[in-house]
Amino acid sequence: MEGIEVVVGRIGKPHGIRGEVTVDVRSDEPDRRFADGARLRAQAPRDAAAVPAYLTVARTRWHQGVLLVAFEEAGDRNSAETLRGTVLHVTLDPDETPEDPEEFYDHQLVGLAVHDLDGSVIGTVTGLVHGGAQDLLAVRATDGRNTLVPFVSALVPEVDVAGGRVVVADRPGLVAPLPEDD
Repeated sequence: MEGIEVVVGRIGKPHGIRGEVTVDVRSDEPDRRFADGARLRAQAPRDAAAVPAYLTVARTRWHQGVLLVAFEEAGDRNSAETLRGTVLHVTLDPDETPEDPEEFYDHQLVGLAVHDLDGSVIGTVTGLVHGGAQDLLAVRATDGRNTLVPFVSALVPEVDVAGGRVVVADRPGLVAPLPEDD
């Protein structure tokens, strides 16, 4: 099976004169994704100068809560400036899992059956919406409606990727329709 490409960050402004850039991290595993030697696919923003197809991490460090990355392909501030806005991707093996057993990659959840606490199938996970405060599971209910469920343990007490299911502590109007909607 082919790998799955995911976004792990977006390059911001240069920092200093040695080619470092700030990175808006889009991964729960920045130390793993931005390890020295990591090769990331680079997608230049529209209307931007051409950037290399791949960027190789030379070194990283954290500065006041911001990840600073130096790439082998950008050795000074001027070359680092040309990378601003570039989106960084990695290709994951479909069988790869996050190091934390309580975390999941989006592609692992899409297609899982959604069960209520009694075990009845009430829908299917169609995606995830990553929000500032919390992530949301996008669910297509069995009646065809699209709903969003806050991806918190109180409402999603069980995720069983191997078993192909998630359990949602459903409430009227969450996945199941409100009584007056019947």
